[in-house]
Amino acid sequence: MKKISLLFIMITSLWSCNSDDGNSSNEEAMYFPPIGSSTWETKTIASLGWDETQVQPLLDYLELKNTKGFIILHNGRIVMENYFNGHSATDTWYWASAGKTLTATVTGIAEQEGYLNINNKVSDYLGTGWTSAPLAKENLITNKHLLTMTSGLNDELGDDVSPANLQYVADAGTRWAYHNVYVKLQDVVAESTGQTWSNYFNTKLRDKIGMTGGLWVNLDGLSVYWSTTRNMARFGLLALNKGKWENNQIVPENYMQNATTTSQNINLAYGYLWWLNGKSSYHMPQSQFQFNGTLIPSAPNDMYCALGKNDQKIYVIPSKNLVVIRMGDAADGSNFALSDFDETLWEKISAVIN
Repeated sequence: MKKISLLFIMITSLWSCNSDDGNSSNEEAMYFPPIGSSTWETKTIASLGWDETQVQPLLDYLELKNTKGFIILHNGRIVMENYFNGHSATDTWYWASAGKTLTATVTGIAEQEGYLNINNKVSDYLGTGWTSAPLAKENLITNKHLLTMTSGLNDELGDDVSPANLQYVADAGTRWAYHNVYVKLQDVVAESTGQTWSNYFNTKLRDKIGMTGGLWVNLDGLSVYWSTTRNMARFGLLALNKGKWENNQIVPENYMQNATTTSQNINLAYGYLWWLNGKSSYHMPQSQFQFNGTLIPSAPNDMYCALGKNDQKIYVIPSKNLVVIRMGDAADGSNFALSDFDETLWEKISAVIN
């Protein structure tokens, strides 16, 4: 009987060691790099049981496709960190529309602190006349409509968000269109908190997760964030942990959950300025056409991502405890967000991690 019991214990122990695909991610605590330090724990590809023979093809592809910085985190630890084409770990680069998720995140913080309500109309904070839409139509537009790209304003007039250029096309909530008008949320946060956008962002988000040195730059009317690749990875890690950094819940967990799930019934692949994989259909910028299928078929279905012009990428994959970052110039032609590069890149990444 003792031999049987001992055998059972050994089998049970062996099963628990192997039940998570050859790594200890189920037991391993999430790691958060210390604030104010360049220290960041690493782990090896071999320790995860990944295919090391597929690493060089991935790196070759990244370099070929004009990549500057690339990072993979597993449970917060750096597994791959590579720089190409003259870029370095200390160089900054623009997030482009991947930075929309920063605006969504800070909006959630401001709501938690009682400064605003995403269901309130934008004109409650900015006053009427912030668009050139008829007053009754303007008053339909809530902060949530800006978060979900359903303002009903004309997306064919360029990035200018002056009132004259924000023109009515459809009632808010009835049409999904990728539009720079989301940036008005930064004004809503500033007006409601009585602080500048940058100051509130820095104190409530940037500094709390150690994104040191990043800054907002106004380029042709666009508010664009610049940072190092590691700082982008810090934000991705916060998103992976549902708005929590170590023991500090910086963004409400329920808000992060809503931000990274389908937010309206028009573009199923869109949350609060986050793109969502694994949905049955999706819409693309500058188009009203519905595409059937998932956003990036070669990537995990539960992935959500921040996608920026010319292939700035934050990929978050909860089922694998992964964050993947890509910064650089456009892989191929100029693009607004999603591109063919995503699909091929994920084929290369999947060859390594699966």
